[in-house]
This record gives sequence, structure tokens and C-alpha cells, in this order.
Amino acid sequence: MDAVFRIADRITVMVNGCVIASDTPDAIRTNPQVQSAYLGH
Repeated sequence: MDAVFRIADRITVMVNGCVIASDTPDAIRTNPQVQSAYLGH
């Protein structure tokens, strides 16, 4: 994931086939929905 965050201009995150976020790497890193889905918080 570190490589993706370094080289991507935009990241789209999907859960169960649905987009939950699409934004810059910094915004994705701090997105509460993404954190909950992938880190269990």
C-alpha cells in the first residue's frame, strides 16, 4: 500500500463491489469509512 500512496494521484476504495471512497491518497489515508472497512475501527 505504501507504493500505491506514493505514486497514485487518486485512489478508489471498494468494499463488496461498492465504491466507498475515491479521492487523493492523503484523503483516503484519513477517511473514517476506509479505516473502518480495512482496519476494523
